[in-house]
Amino acid sequence: MEAVRVAVFGATGQVGSVIRSVLSERNFPLDEIRFLASSRSVGLRLPWKDGDVAVEDSASPAYSGIDIALFSIGAAASRQLAPLVASAGATVVDNSSAWRMDPLVPLVVPEVNAHALGSISKGIVANPNCTTMVAMPVLKPLHLAAGLRRVVVSTYQAVSGAGRDGVAELDEQVAKVGSRASELAFNGSAVDFPPTNKFPAPVAFNVVPLTGHVIDEETSEEHKFRNESRKILEIPDLAVSVTCVRVPVYTGHSMSVNLEFDQELTPDRAERILSDADGVTLSELPMPIDVVGRDVTLVGRIRRDPGAEHGLALFLSGDNLRKGAAVNAVQIAELLVAHQR
Repeated sequence: MEAVRVAVFGATGQVGSVIRSVLSERNFPLDEIRFLASSRSVGLRLPWKDGDVAVEDSASPAYSGIDIALFSIGAAASRQLAPLVASAGATVVDNSSAWRMDPLVPLVVPEVNAHALGSISKGIVANPNCTTMVAMPVLKPLHLAAGLRRVVVSTYQAVSGAGRDGVAELDEQVAKVGSRASELAFNGSAVDFPPTNKFPAPVAFNVVPLTGHVIDEETSEEHKFRNESRKILEIPDLAVSVTCVRVPVYTGHSMSVNLEFDQELTPDRAERILSDADGVTLSELPMPIDVVGRDVTLVGRIRRDPGAEHGLALFLSGDNLRKGAAVNAVQIAELLVAHQR
């Protein structure tokens, strides 16, 4: 790879911090690195290799000289800044929801649809939602083998998917309830939780069957999973039913998945296919506790679904902060560099 000039926008945030770590871990070829964030972080020095780098204001229009910009600044800011940074000559890899469904912006999981990088007309590449991401390396090879017809998903999403505030909210609730948690088994109203902010109900010692904001009969997270899956897998009419649930887990999104195919696909054959799939590791018990810090999707409990023609059921887990966000963005950047050689 040729060395390039990279800028991390949102470098002080949860995902931005992981992006910085991943760039270092993977020895990304850099001539120069810049860290940008909101004005309140300007001047803060962040570690990089054997030294540190001062944080710049992401809203200041000093964008020239950037080859690849890795964005983790939220959808509203990305809609404003991504076109400006791209017009200054950079390719933007955006982690927000702002550009994912734009027909002129590729939505990319490198193990699944790297070919989509062949056309980047706006200078922007979108990173999928962290929940969608966990499923794509599993669904794509199975689709190629038997023709995916229908997907039914129930998610078990970690609080870190709601950012540092989500983690803090779970921490606060656990700390306040503490040793009284067992009382919830007999009288849920006997324990007073702190006021909720990020979630619609207490998430500690609980399961909250509403993730994202309500759009119609579904939530934004459910819409994202359906629409992004169709685009990434290139199956525009794929039938997708999804229920997104928040659980008291810090990191690692999991899913119970039921799949229906056009052709017969046995559990044994599915296991063989997935054992060779990029970004996938077979596991007897895929659990978030085992996937934290790893860059693969763990998949297991693969069995027939007797309720569907040519049906399979399975369970999977993936680290929503690494492969679900930061690692995928860096992998896209690596492909961009490789294409420029």
